[in-house]
Amino acid sequence: MRVLHILNHIREIGNGIVNVAVDLACLQAKNGHDVAVASAGGEYEKLLASYGVQHFLLDQARTPTNLIPAVRRYRAIIKDFQPDIVHAHMMTGVVLGKLLKANSDYALVSTVHNEFQRSAILMGLADRVIAVSKAVCQSMARRGIPGHKLRVIPNGTLGSVRTRHIKEYEPVKLQHPAIATVAGMYQRKGISELIDAFTQIAPEFPQAHLYIVGNGPDREAFTQKAQHTAFSDRIHFEGFQPEPQRYLLAADIFVLASHRDPSPLVIPEAREAGCAIVATKVDGIPEALDNGKAGILVPPKDSQSLATALAELLSNPNELSYWKEQAQQNLEWLSVGRVNKETLAVYSELIPGKSGKYTKIIC
Repeated sequence: MRVLHILNHIREIGNGIVNVAVDLACLQAKNGHDVAVASAGGEYEKLLASYGVQHFLLDQARTPTNLIPAVRRYRAIIKDFQPDIVHAHMMTGVVLGKLLKANSDYALVSTVHNEFQRSAILMGLADRVIAVSKAVCQSMARRGIPGHKLRVIPNGTLGSVRTRHIKEYEPVKLQHPAIATVAGMYQRKGISELIDAFTQIAPEFPQAHLYIVGNGPDREAFTQKAQHTAFSDRIHFEGFQPEPQRYLLAADIFVLASHRDPSPLVIPEAREAGCAIVATKVDGIPEALDNGKAGILVPPKDSQSLATALAELLSNPNELSYWKEQAQQNLEWLSVGRVNKETLAVYSELIPGKSGKYTKIIC
């Protein structure tokens, strides 16, 4: 099978969409398929090459001057590589793949991550639309994507080719009890509510510290918010970390306070690291936490509920130990190997003579 993945870039900046696609490309090549990636390039080019994945430079910047060159370049890539499957992970790639498909024999597959974006409806142009959680699938169905196109393949990242085994990481030295989050610095990630929750519990737990790992456009606003609290010396902004596992291994409690989050890769990583987890009950987060069996679920945009959950864990060592143990149960299904196997089965549905053994998950 010849598979071409299309991405905007392959930079190592903690982008979950990129990470999923890179994992798939490398594992598919390892399984003996001919695989290529078309993107504007980035740090993962070296990793892809080590697995025999070819990289084609494709600038998909949506500007008037780049439109015609992008179309020409895409056509040249298709002519050169002659894929059986074009797998687009972002909106521009789906549009290119659909509009220029007429004279080619490939089947078009898309993976929908951020379905809350208005443009996500365009992902439905593909022949098969992979949703990264049941919540995403249900949302796409409500927006009119036909059920025969939709397939649910929950995200999984354990065993990723991008990372080492969890036991090979050296934990960073944190002050304990340590509460940590790993997230992009966006309002939708709930960083503001996390800071509010910490300021509510900080007087009762004077040894507790909050570590915020990640970068993004709203970091300055969050930093200023923290500085205006009485506990700014206990709120640490660590920036982007290429090895967030070192923080997860060192943390006592991991928090993901997102307002929207289709299927965050950091949840499996936090579970594998053995953190007690508190996260919001939105989108694909409950699914990633086995519907509350592997972590405590709280309402989104509710700093009081988040503070209550944190205080419960910090004041009760037995409760903290219980949730750390629960996080590490039933991890097998969160593997990147399972994601790859199910993705290949979806491809096989679209290729004559192939019989994919994909078991459809109803939205």
